Amino acid sequence: MQKIVQIGLRKWTFLYISVMTGVIKVYKCQAGIYINVGDDYFKTRSSDWDEFINREGLYNLIGDNLNEFTPVDENEFVQQSILAPIGSQEVWASGVTYKRSREARMEESKKAKGDSFYEMVYDAERPELFFKATSNRVSGPEELVNIRKDSMWNVPEPELTLFISSTGTIEGYTIGNDMSSRSIEGENPLYLPQAKTYDKSAALGPCIALFNSEISKTTQIEIIIKRVGVIEFESSITLNAMKRTLSDLRDYLFKECTFPFGCFLMTGTGIVPPSEFTLSLNDEISISIEGIGTLTNTVGQK
Repeated sequence: MQKIVQIGLRKWTFLYISVMTGVIKVYKCQAGIYINVGDDYFKTRSSDWDEFINREGLYNLIGDNLNEFTPVDENEFVQQSILAPIGSQEVWASGVTYKRSREARMEESKKAKGDSFYEMVYDAERPELFFKATSNRVSGPEELVNIRKDSMWNVPEPELTLFISSTGTIEGYTIGNDMSSRSIEGENPLYLPQAKTYDKSAALGPCIALFNSEISKTTQIEIIIKRVGVIEFESSITLNAMKRTLSDLRDYLFKECTFPFGCFLMTGTGIVPPSEFTLSLNDEISISIEGIGTLTNTVGQK
């Protein structure tokens, strides 16, 4: 603290420039709300997560007020228990936004003669949007995500996830794991809610990343699944493979819905493991997105 006070204006000028050109990461921790800018860490005075994140122009609001936060040592931050970056928000999800997702959905539903639905929604003007979870069903970093006992074919779905304010502005981004029971959805497309929504069926984290412009379309999403310490599956894709725009997905979600605390919107996956792959108990799932970080979870079962 004393060191920061002594270098005064130079320190804060450097931080201001860093914020205006870089990324601000907002963490929800057991001990409060923490901010990371470059190599610097701060603790906010606010304890109200919903109020703190649900503001228009969040990037500039935080950047302009860094001097009001308490600087902390990196060692203090790394000792914090990081929670899922969600409070009273709902989590929604988008389907079939990548060609690979269309192919996978058509493959799994062909026997039930539902494959044409996914082909049509991929080409349609209106996207597929569905309710995913409330905060009590969302896991944070290093927590368990579940597979259903009544499903024999289960996969994680790594997705860029938007944080959207109550007024409809895309304020930040996080990593989402949209756990999916492929055998249930493949049996009948009308079983989608059961395939997608159950306890610990979603994970978010590790932070909400704020940028001074829309996230780059060249941003890479990567997933690594380890089984007993050995890589069982890994793949990556960039956002420019997504057919729909982020703003289009947001616009359709907000057409007839209001979100008083803002909401999270998973934007679909372009990474689907081969049909012979299914998750097993204790598999470790790590999803990384450039500029945001890595979300790691272990597979469990209720």
